[in-house]
Amino acid sequence: MTQGPVHQPLDPAALATLFTEARTHNGWRDLPVSDALLKDVYELAKMGPTSANCSPARFIFVRSPEAKQKLAPALSKGNLAKTMAAPVTVIVAHDAAYFDALPRLFPHANAKPWFTISPEFAAETALRNGALQAAYLILAARALGLDTGPMSGFDRPTADAAFLQGSTWKSDMLINLGHGDPAMLRERLPRLDFDEACRLV
Repeated sequence: MTQGPVHQPLDPAALATLFTEARTHNGWRDLPVSDALLKDVYELAKMGPTSANCSPARFIFVRSPEAKQKLAPALSKGNLAKTMAAPVTVIVAHDAAYFDALPRLFPHANAKPWFTISPEFAAETALRNGALQAAYLILAARALGLDTGPMSGFDRPTADAAFLQGSTWKSDMLINLGHGDPAMLRERLPRLDFDEACRLV
């Protein structure tokens, strides 16, 4: 068997961009985010793995003033101002009928019955893998020079009625995108140590 190359670690600057210096932003500079850049973010994010390549996440890039006003009634009080100020807010949703695309996305096996064995399992798979894809989107945005502000404080039925009515898509979370204002950052919060969060068995 031919051995492929061993992947090398990213340099410290790249790791800082993606993880150690990356922050959840609450304030935004008045700088545009182009549609071309949003497409580039998606093109990176879509490459992350999901179960049988099921790719259930769907992304609505809310960026016009009119669309922001449609989203506003769904936002919690604490998330309203920063979301209205963000150049782009992504509604991360999942397609409840994601398995219909499996013949194209996973053509070497009949994978659809794997996920339609029960409605509960289909929904659980969509949520788990959609959340994975949201994380990929955050990393892709950071890798391409954007800052992010993910959040869950919004009313899903209100957002769905405004943006997803008549579809099989269901909203899960929001991610603000743009160029963050470092003056608005709070002190970084602590994280659990390895021994608290991990086990070696």
